[in-house]
Amino acid sequence: MTHEIFLLNISGQDKPGLTSGLTNVLAHYGAKVLDIGQANIHDTLSLGFLFEIESGPKSAAVLKDLLFKAYELGVKAKFTPISSENYEKWVGNQGKDRYIITILGEKLTAEQISKVTEVISDKNLNIDSIKRLTGRLSLTKKEDYPRASIQLSIRGKIDDKREFTKKFMQISHDLDVDIAFQEDNIYRRNRRLVCFDMDSTLIQAEVIDKLAELAGVGDEVKAITEAAMQGEIDFNESFIRRMKLLEGLSEDVLHDVAINLPITKGARRLIDTLKKYGFKTAILSGGFTYFGNYLQKELGIDYVYANELEIKNGKLTGNYIGAIVDGDKKAEYLQDIANKEGIDINQTIAVGDGANDLPMLSLAGLGIAFHAKPKVRNNAQSAISSIGLDGVLYLLGYHDRYIDLIE
Repeated sequence: MTHEIFLLNISGQDKPGLTSGLTNVLAHYGAKVLDIGQANIHDTLSLGFLFEIESGPKSAAVLKDLLFKAYELGVKAKFTPISSENYEKWVGNQGKDRYIITILGEKLTAEQISKVTEVISDKNLNIDSIKRLTGRLSLTKKEDYPRASIQLSIRGKIDDKREFTKKFMQISHDLDVDIAFQEDNIYRRNRRLVCFDMDSTLIQAEVIDKLAELAGVGDEVKAITEAAMQGEIDFNESFIRRMKLLEGLSEDVLHDVAINLPITKGARRLIDTLKKYGFKTAILSGGFTYFGNYLQKELGIDYVYANELEIKNGKLTGNYIGAIVDGDKKAEYLQDIANKEGIDINQTIAVGDGANDLPMLSLAGLGIAFHAKPKVRNNAQSAISSIGLDGVLYLLGYHDRYIDLIE
């Protein structure tokens, strides 16, 4: 007994009962569905069935009845015969490497998408699916926090991933858009721990600079901070120099600084969602435990590792207690937390902006440079520079409808 394979493409206005009506016809003739897929844009449907049917009377009858059912439902039907050789070649492609490309921005333009897909095409890669992750945008209502994201699932062999990423980075720079490139593996779909730098990542401030302003040494400390974040001087050296300049500052100012910390846009939305879906979270900071502990209570963070200020007689001594939390220490804490929670390092995410974050960004399964310095952005796996911290959720593949369920 021989069989034939057909691809049935349905297009038209979406309505209830389409899939049910068409599959009832296929079921009546004993057809075997080999693949099925659907997309819906502005209530306009594109639906596909790849099916196998017994040759002869059944084959002719099922095509006729499908055409009639499509007419009855008010949609268009197109049939394409598929040879067994073509089908087997298609099946053979399913073992190819798979990747996820996420495009993020306040809004997305045709030019941005065109340039990204051009790189994909030039490398002879297939786009299996394109999914919008953000909600629909109104053309008349002004958004308080505009954001747009789409996710492309691609398949094929990439010989030089560094070159591939470099091209995306150039597009990102030229067209003001974020492009994240990840392997689509089991770890990507099972992230369980997210670790944040604090200053200029979880909050939009460098706390040590604020303390320095109150101590009357703002300009001196800011210059040292910037040089350290750019990677121009060693973090430990910069930390010791800045601490000495804070000597004599009253302990009373710490509370006022803490309660006025500017939490980064999207941070609450991100952390609330992570908590809802069972993630562990941590602050790994070259800043101070006093402020990390405040944010831990405010946001519901699980772990805090930072530097402890030495305070005597109600004043900062200019010294610190314990080891300095530098870049290597952050990476060490990331690994320690993962071990404690029984989480594979590939299931972790690290987010930071400064040079001292690079060790943890490199160690984590996904390292994200957030509104970062050029050196950090150029050396991280992914970067977010166009929207808030909740952009991390789109790199995880979350759609707004799953995020906003908890708000």
